[in-house]
Amino acid sequence: MMTDPRREIERLRAEIERHNYLYHVLDRPEISDAEYDRLFRRLIELEEEHPELVTPDSPTQRVGAPPAEGFAPVPHAIPMLSLANAFDEDELRDFDRRVRELLGVDSVRYVAEPKLDGLSVELVYRDGRFVRGSTRGDGRVGEDVTSNLRTIRSIPLRLRPADGTVPALLEVRGEVYIEKADFASLNEERRREGLAPFANPRNLAAGSLRQLDPKITAQRPLKAFFYDIGRAEGIAITTQTALLSTLPRLGLRANPLYRVCDGIEGAISFYRELEEGRDALPYEADGVVVKVDDFAARRIAGEVSRSPRWAIAAKFPAEEGISRLVDIEVSVGRTGVLTPVAILEPVRVRGVEITSATLHNADEIERKDIRIGDYVVVQRAGDVIPQVVRPLPERRTGKERAFVMPNACPVCGSEIVRLEGEVAHRCLNTACPARIKQSLLHFASKEGLDIDGLGEKAVDRLVERGLVSRLGDLFRLDRETIASLERFGPKSAENLASALERAKRTTLSRFLFALGIPGVGSHIAEVLARRFGTIDRVTSATEENLIAIPEIGPETAAAIVRFFANAENKRTIGDLLSVGLEIGSDLSAGGGGPLAGRRFVLTGTLASMSRDEAIARINEAGGRVTGSVSRKTDFVVVGRDPGAKAQRAIELGVTTLTEEEFLRLLAGDG
Repeated sequence: MMTDPRREIERLRAEIERHNYLYHVLDRPEISDAEYDRLFRRLIELEEEHPELVTPDSPTQRVGAPPAEGFAPVPHAIPMLSLANAFDEDELRDFDRRVRELLGVDSVRYVAEPKLDGLSVELVYRDGRFVRGSTRGDGRVGEDVTSNLRTIRSIPLRLRPADGTVPALLEVRGEVYIEKADFASLNEERRREGLAPFANPRNLAAGSLRQLDPKITAQRPLKAFFYDIGRAEGIAITTQTALLSTLPRLGLRANPLYRVCDGIEGAISFYRELEEGRDALPYEADGVVVKVDDFAARRIAGEVSRSPRWAIAAKFPAEEGISRLVDIEVSVGRTGVLTPVAILEPVRVRGVEITSATLHNADEIERKDIRIGDYVVVQRAGDVIPQVVRPLPERRTGKERAFVMPNACPVCGSEIVRLEGEVAHRCLNTACPARIKQSLLHFASKEGLDIDGLGEKAVDRLVERGLVSRLGDLFRLDRETIASLERFGPKSAENLASALERAKRTTLSRFLFALGIPGVGSHIAEVLARRFGTIDRVTSATEENLIAIPEIGPETAAAIVRFFANAENKRTIGDLLSVGLEIGSDLSAGGGGPLAGRRFVLTGTLASMSRDEAIARINEAGGRVTGSVSRKTDFVVVGRDPGAKAQRAIELGVTTLTEEEFLRLLAGDG
């Protein structure tokens, strides 16, 4: 039976507009980008076959969705067009052929850049001052989010002079995004508080930027990269290459990861490399944008109704797989929140075998109508925990069954409750072994007290043998007790005992993070440490004191006050202090120290001091020692016989220091 093209087109338009609204206005997408792209491509094909059915209100004839209510509309002087998509290398070569024909040349110079999965914005600077910021909206009219953009630290309020001057007018365009590690951390905090987690980093960035209260935006670790301009006066930029080198000189972040390509094969090579290494990127990238470098050539190539002819987005393959959901188990977090976890038949997604995925909470399972026994679509994106996107009801046999949240804690048997206003179910038993284990792991984490050797298996053994039932018990352990644990030999016991001894000397920000206060991640912990300086002043802070801090909103302020008012939490802090924990002030809080705010990693043996002494010297000088090398690391101190951390530093471009250079830095001569 032949399908009526008119009806098919109208059905696709209605479906696409619905998903546009969910994605762009409500920030609550129901389908993956790959599914959306398939719908859009099918509509384009039908309209090309039946041009008489094309109407001005078709999704193919406009750039995006209308702006949401609640923000003033901002017209874009030059429309912010969206990009056409390519889904394989042959489509990139077709794009190159079209561009060469339009320009009448044999080869074109392109610039290839990662395609970030964030929220597109335009910032307007007049005489170097940031005067207005807006979202992309429908490409012609966006939303005024100036106050929220001002809270993002990577966005300058004033431009730096490039070549001695600033432009009289500059409309700069870019992407607001959140890094994967920050996304995972915020979602973990939301799960602890019984809130629904964000679906993906793009969702979080969009929702954060479109808050009516800028204080909420300020709490989110948003960043921005810039890659395009609209109108510009008082500055002459003629190529994308020049733009990407000029923007940083003006104080505007541009992604340094790009490649200039003489011909499309260079861009295809960059696409392959980025696809292979995308998991190592600190942010989500869903493809590569390929642009003609020369602006004059762009003007010749022109544009169609919704996209330029001189640029294309080469999308990465979908990060989805299909598996059967065998069962749903429930895990218990350190605040007692119960999280349903899907147990899956093994499925490989982009080379990684997945056997379980988060289902977030009971409401999410009900909303998506996920049943035990269903075939489901599983999504994996970079460092984000695998998740079940949706079930496939068309494959049901009738044997599937609904999930019911247990009435009793699966670990300790205590009653499960659901507090008013929360989506989470909780075990309220503070002595629940599962809660104790998760609290210990958080306490010992890299951003907490950074206790090397206190991993999941060690914590399991300590709790199950009754050796540790509260945080302070960790520091009552001796080497002999640790050595008596299964799989702990004299050397590993010595290492853990030494790590526990080192952890007794910590900074206020680390201690606050380690306590697991709802809403207090590493950034807010540092903010509190800088503002109050001592644990006593933090614990006695009122909601009014806390709300006065720009990064802290009313909900977080109330959560902090509630935490320190709780009798059990007071006992925990008192117990930790009684076993010898020393909470020093962050040197950056006091405003001094030659290493204030710097992050260090130590590798190898130092001739002039022990590792413990080196850590103490760094802490005293305002620095911070972490156990692993990342892009956030400032220095890696390399001693004799260094390990893999030295090579990792070189790979990431992190500065390495010899022992002599390290000593000069400690003395304030670096």
